[in-house]
Amino acid sequence: MRPFRATVMTTNHVVFFDTTLRDGEQSPGCSMTTQEKLTMAHALEDLGVDIIEAGFAMASEGDFAAISTITQAIRKPRIASLARAKKEDIDMAARALQFAERARIHVFLASSDLHLEYKLKMGRNEALDLCGDSVRQARAHCDDVEFSPEDSTRSDRDFLVEMVRIAVEAGATTINMPDTVGYSTPEEYGRMFGEVRARVPAIDQKGVILSSHCHDDLGLAVANSLAAIEAGARQVECTINGIGERAGNAALEEIAAALYVRGDRYGLSTSIKLDQLYPTSEVLGQLITFKPSPNKAVVGANAFAHESGIHQHGMLANPLCYEIMTPQLVGVAKTHLVLGKHSGRAALRHKLEQLGFTLTRDELQHVYYRFVALADRKKNIYDQDLVGLLPDSIREKRHVPVAELD
Repeated sequence: MRPFRATVMTTNHVVFFDTTLRDGEQSPGCSMTTQEKLTMAHALEDLGVDIIEAGFAMASEGDFAAISTITQAIRKPRIASLARAKKEDIDMAARALQFAERARIHVFLASSDLHLEYKLKMGRNEALDLCGDSVRQARAHCDDVEFSPEDSTRSDRDFLVEMVRIAVEAGATTINMPDTVGYSTPEEYGRMFGEVRARVPAIDQKGVILSSHCHDDLGLAVANSLAAIEAGARQVECTINGIGERAGNAALEEIAAALYVRGDRYGLSTSIKLDQLYPTSEVLGQLITFKPSPNKAVVGANAFAHESGIHQHGMLANPLCYEIMTPQLVGVAKTHLVLGKHSGRAALRHKLEQLGFTLTRDELQHVYYRFVALADRKKNIYDQDLVGLLPDSIREKRHVPVAELD
């Protein structure tokens, strides 16, 4: 294993920790075989993610095999395995990562009283002792150890600070404070990072990286992740298409696009190759049982589609009117002007010209009325439908082979 050096993490660089293969796969309908995980890992490597959490080694033989296989095939990103704060989990994670060129053991332990009492049947003092012991054990195997106080956002702040302090003293190189159940708001989440960082000076003294991990139960995962970044977090944990437990995780593509498009606000760099966002999303959609919702930001089928006549007219005049980034930026071939009952004359003229028909103003007006009537009855308008609306005198000006039509 190549030794971990925190100096590669510059203060103006955000590290992308992708957990599609671990937290993402835990979502119903998202399980993957070892070969499918390997395919996805290659796509993530091409995307430029810094760390791939390949699985939870102790969870199953399949997860162990997937982690081990990925460590032998993937060389650029660091490979991580999740482990509970248990000796057997940490030892298993270390074995799964033994072939990794750069490995990370990710240890987690609940920090909220709710989880400690009802899930772990454990008191605070016992949890603090276990935190230190487990991080030290992980460091004996690996010089890159991440520690996550689970349910950080519902934890007593003084206790959370103490647990983080102990983890840093024990050798944790990354501290991840997850919004495990998607409970927090951006202002609260950012404030938590600022307070913990201020109250544990060793974080900055030792160059420890702070990390966010947000769930989308209130639809705030990406907003919370960006708030953490503004508050000093320099690692963000996320998944492709935002898949994950319950309502999902923060979507990698949305965070990466936001940091780029709003570079004026954030001024931070990443290693993500933006033009691979859509291709990577497509790979995942082919491996699991569903693709992202059509209205999904950045990678959804409608992310660069326009039907409203006002929007289409603006797009034809200048795409900046209604698109804050080009589709090519994220790997989408082109903007799609969808013809429907909300479309206007400008979009209809544009589409007919693409099909080889140039109409006068009066001709366009006549065809437009017929088009609107058809669109009121038919959800999807195809090229053949448009040609069928044209009078014979116009159609005869150009023969359009069926093969050229949609």
